Amino acid sequence: MSSVAVNANGTVKRALEFPDYRRSVALKYVKRGYTFLMSYLLTIALVPLAGMLLLELLNMHRTGELARLLSVAKQTDLTFNLITAMATISALVAVIVSYYILRTRPVYLVDFQVYRAPDSWIATYARFMAGSRACQRFTEEALEFQEKILQRSGLGQQTYLPPAVQIMPPECTMANARKEFEIVVFPIIEELLQRTGVHPKQIGIIVLNCSLFNPTPSLTSMIVNKFKMRSNILSYNLSGMGCSASPISIDLAKQLLQLHPSSYALVVSTENITQNWYFGNDRDKLLPNCLFRVGGAAILLSNRRRDAWRAKYELMHTVRTHLGSKDAAYSCIFQMEDDERNIGVRLTKELFAVAGEALKINVTTLGPLVLPLSEQLLFFFNLVARKVFGYKGKPYIPDFKLAFDKVCIHTGGRAVIDEIEKQLQLTNDMVEPSRAALYRYGNVSSSSIWYVLAFLETFHGMRRGDRIWQMGFGSGFKCNSAVWRANRSFKHTHCAWEDFDLHEMRQHLQMLKETSRQPKKA
Repeated sequence: MSSVAVNANGTVKRALEFPDYRRSVALKYVKRGYTFLMSYLLTIALVPLAGMLLLELLNMHRTGELARLLSVAKQTDLTFNLITAMATISALVAVIVSYYILRTRPVYLVDFQVYRAPDSWIATYARFMAGSRACQRFTEEALEFQEKILQRSGLGQQTYLPPAVQIMPPECTMANARKEFEIVVFPIIEELLQRTGVHPKQIGIIVLNCSLFNPTPSLTSMIVNKFKMRSNILSYNLSGMGCSASPISIDLAKQLLQLHPSSYALVVSTENITQNWYFGNDRDKLLPNCLFRVGGAAILLSNRRRDAWRAKYELMHTVRTHLGSKDAAYSCIFQMEDDERNIGVRLTKELFAVAGEALKINVTTLGPLVLPLSEQLLFFFNLVARKVFGYKGKPYIPDFKLAFDKVCIHTGGRAVIDEIEKQLQLTNDMVEPSRAALYRYGNVSSSSIWYVLAFLETFHGMRRGDRIWQMGFGSGFKCNSAVWRANRSFKHTHCAWEDFDLHEMRQHLQMLKETSRQPKKA
């Protein structure tokens, strides 16, 4: 296909000509095709072999040899027994082969990396409020509301905001949003690949989730361009999924790894603050300003069994719950304009009720997969007693402490963590890592569960066989879970948690608890 253009001197030239690919075939692309072919060598070899055997059986039936063989077998016990034994062995071989062909491929988490911003990005309470006042976009009532939320939020004094939001006047441009993404994501991918010894061209799948910032070219294209990844990489850019998107990305990568043998998958979870700062005065849209902070995580997955020895975890289950069919759930977290055309994310008062419903459904689905049989029987008998026999007692809540050794709760807010602790009857030790992540980094959206896991690896370490439950909540409304099992015993100190003062955090949270118990002034 081509088009024709005429020069000023009247000569004809060929323009926009489609290149002849046969003149520029590189050996690496031919090699890649054969590599893909070899991965299915067993299937390709078995298909013609099965065809040949089938044709031979049809020929034996046509010539009558099959009927004569059966007649002899009926008259001779030895021959008949031999045929029976051969049939049994063949059936056994078929079962074994089917098991190896049909079984799901394991999904290993080789390693992961979370982002720690430079100290120049730190947003203390005083710096946050000074910036809010200096931009002259908020009313005095809105400023008082933000200060009150900050003091009760459970966030500490060392969370991070991008420079574009903190300078005066703020410069929330597309260029600065891209710059924030590059500064957050590129270093953690580079560090992850260096630590695992994986070359960028070895990655066959990349899944990225960023809810509110989705430029063109896509964020995944920015990563492919930066690290010069291969041209046949499968890239997926998930948007609008909210804070629960990381388990969704893990689930998508898991499904893709079932289809593509001997592959690495890179999962990136982040959120962009620069272009999503709210400059209005609606209280229900000011909450994200007070809670959301800079963060990001890069996770390397593999389905190669030879990676099992070095992988940190194996993925056991993913469970996804979506309540988008219900209007209240769909609209409880909603990006929209206020009366002055300022864009922000509205959080409604129905959010807690919706989150509770989503958690209930997700936990109910997850329970049979992870709970011991004794807990499942107690839950079942209690349910039958209440529904069938009219028993008026309390519903039995399964003890999830028996199913998991460690829990990573999305750091949506102090009240969210407290409520999950109460509803699932978790111990303080199980939820403290989530409180620590909220205190140190704030609500870093979908990447928050990886900051919690990094805390666990740094301060507690992992023992072989430990079961870890990650749960996220997000717009839509969605509640998603991922369950991992530790492949080995280890302790890994993440730079994101270096110099963290756990005692200071406990004192701060205790002060908040005591303050909330004090009677309000009339």
